[in-house]
Amino acid sequence: MSIDSRLLSDRFPRASAYHAEWVLAGAGGAANPLWIAEWLTEALDLRPGMRVLDLGCGRALSSIFLHREFGVQVWATDLWFSASENLQRVRDAGAGDGVFPVHADARALPFAAGFFDAIVSIDSFFYYGTDDLYLNYIARFVNAGGLIGIAGAGLMAEVDAPPEHLREWWSPDVSCLHSARWWKRHWGRTGILDVEVADTLQDGWRYWRDWVRTVAPENTTELRALEADAGRVLGYVRAAGRRNGNVELQEPVVTVPTEYARKPLLRGGP
Repeated sequence: MSIDSRLLSDRFPRASAYHAEWVLAGAGGAANPLWIAEWLTEALDLRPGMRVLDLGCGRALSSIFLHREFGVQVWATDLWFSASENLQRVRDAGAGDGVFPVHADARALPFAAGFFDAIVSIDSFFYYGTDDLYLNYIARFVNAGGLIGIAGAGLMAEVDAPPEHLREWWSPDVSCLHSARWWKRHWGRTGILDVEVADTLQDGWRYWRDWVRTVAPENTTELRALEADAGRVLGYVRAAGRRNGNVELQEPVVTVPTEYARKPLLRGGP
């Protein structure tokens, strides 16, 4: 099977319209960003003209896809990949009027509160978003009733320890992966989001395996793990909801005002 054929999928008709060489040239992780973006947008009501934050956008393929497919304006934000390279990719794709690359840390974003209509994250949120307080932080950047959606690698159910068949591949950082049920509880208990979708992609492990086979066939450890697991533990998960405008968000603490007053160090001494 040719590389071009591997990236064609009846499940993802929008993504299949994009040239395989373009997609592969922008690969940056263990998921096809267009497949995952298309799956996530099935759970989001994106409309032309919306302002969208694509958080952890990698090499901006998902940002270009969102702009072209839905007519939204996208701020393609990433810490690891060059905003300058992304800008060139955006311009070459004819999307310069609707995709704006930004270099920023997900925990120090340079945007105004309530600026976005939607925030999406494609196969990256687990790196920075599992903190109990992070939803309160990120939700500040979307307006009341705005959308927040994530999709990417995850677990079919939570595990206390790596299963035997995954031990060769499993490393400590894999502990950041969670199940759809975990995300629903993690977000839902805050009241900040009305969680509307939290589920898994049918045969997600196969799409994961097929992508790795295409972009990193030498990664035999991960491929063996995916084959041995066959979707029992690993796959793709997504979660999406709307910001509850009735919940007041707490401003993040960035400094605590204090005033030093000199006092005796020891009892009975100076």
